[in-house]
Amino acid sequence: MTQSDEHDTQTSVQDVALIVGGGPGISASCARLFVANGMRVGIAARDPEKSVLQNLEKTHGVRRYACDASEPAAVELLFQNVVRELGAPTLVVHNIDGRVPDIFRKAITDADPGNALDTLRNSAFSAFLVGQQAARLMRENKPNANGTKGTIIFTNASAALKGFPLSGAFAMACHAKSGLAESMARELMPQGIHIANVPIDAAIGWRQDDGTRAHRLAGVAVDDNMADPAYIAETYLQLHRQHRSTWAFEVVLRPWVEKW
Repeated sequence: MTQSDEHDTQTSVQDVALIVGGGPGISASCARLFVANGMRVGIAARDPEKSVLQNLEKTHGVRRYACDASEPAAVELLFQNVVRELGAPTLVVHNIDGRVPDIFRKAITDADPGNALDTLRNSAFSAFLVGQQAARLMRENKPNANGTKGTIIFTNASAALKGFPLSGAFAMACHAKSGLAESMARELMPQGIHIANVPIDAAIGWRQDDGTRAHRLAGVAVDDNMADPAYIAETYLQLHRQHRSTWAFEVVLRPWVEKW
């Protein structure tokens, strides 16, 4: 058996992945890729009856969970259910944008404080809750052959790197998530738990029924001008498999034509 074969065997036996925040883009791509690489996969969403999640269950055996990740008791129950039904997670992806509709493109003088607080709760606070539960479980995991007990990945956005005009609430939430991830990395990486913060500095064009890739605001992808969630998922898998001598903390992903 080659070293690569041995790694794949260990992955199929040991790895349990939980994706929190279920949709047709990054989450669905991660679920498909993780299953293809031998993982037992669960995906959580406020609405687990979304058609894309039902299809993942039918085609890939992904376990669906209902969870409002901004509620501490709901997140705790989610992890209890995952441990009981799939096993202790070794890979957790927090993939929640968090913006509420009425906070988009609002001047700081016009933004509703309640919507700003909801954005912070949905994004950074839910990341805290998910990261906390994941860390508690991963500390007890037996290290794999690489000496790693688990990986926690936080999907982030351009606003984690730059606060755009008319986006104060979202910039606040994304910066908070980055700070959380950095603190967790310094605390937990010496304990064998890999933490990664991944700002996606781009529109994400996910695959449509007609085969095109599109974003609800940016239109249809042309010449790879939007991030492809299938390749974002490949980056997440590679982060999970990184050797602990070269762990990456922050990986910024953007298309080749993105202006930054």
